[in-house]
Amino acid sequence: MTTTSSPTTILIAGHWLGAWAWDEVLEHLPAGNGPAIPMTLPGLDEQDPERSTRTLDDQAAAIEQVMARAGVCEDQPAVLVAHSGANAPVSLVLDRHPELVHRVVWIDSGPVAPGAVFAPDVPGELQELPLPPFDVLGEQASLEGLSPEVLERFRTRAVPEPGPVLRQPVELTNDARLSVATTLVCCSISSAQVLELARAGHPVFAEVAHLEQLDVVDLPTGHWPMWSRPRDLADAIHAASRVD
Repeated sequence: MTTTSSPTTILIAGHWLGAWAWDEVLEHLPAGNGPAIPMTLPGLDEQDPERSTRTLDDQAAAIEQVMARAGVCEDQPAVLVAHSGANAPVSLVLDRHPELVHRVVWIDSGPVAPGAVFAPDVPGELQELPLPPFDVLGEQASLEGLSPEVLERFRTRAVPEPGPVLRQPVELTNDARLSVATTLVCCSISSAQVLELARAGHPVFAEVAHLEQLDVVDLPTGHWPMWSRPRDLADAIHAASRVD
């Protein structure tokens, strides 16, 4: 596979977030780096009147479309950066087009195991899931490093997550996805803990144990490092995306 020294980097934030979540990271990515494209997944565009019906397949297709528009191909594969719940649609893209991905960078996240469902207990009648109150959210994911101003922006700009995205199983069939070079940027849980859980077969991290090319980076902070440590996260993404 032939690659340029500066591949296109596509940044995909997790639940409730859009392209705007990467603004501060983009400010710190080196100017000489390849193109960096933040994107908003289907279902997270507040202007979309059908957003609550969007699925993981819609989200994966949208990532593929961004890649195609950026000229991504086997000779010019992309770097995919996936934060948190963006791991499900990105795992689908990896399964379908591993040859188009130079490296995947998981931000406080990781690859999804075949058949996984993010929220299997979400009732079928639930159309969308709004951002929970921060006292509830903080019990599920670390808010470390987020100022009151950042939390207010999070609250103001968050878009409810579509119900179908939360309920849809991630169907994976192509083992070639496991050979794509991978970087785990570990924030709210250390790399040592992640690897220990992977070896133990923990369902959230089980897929990590099967990866063939794995690098780990510890970036201690909360679950949203694009706001708590944007410069350091930009450095980690830049280092991971370099082609020697």
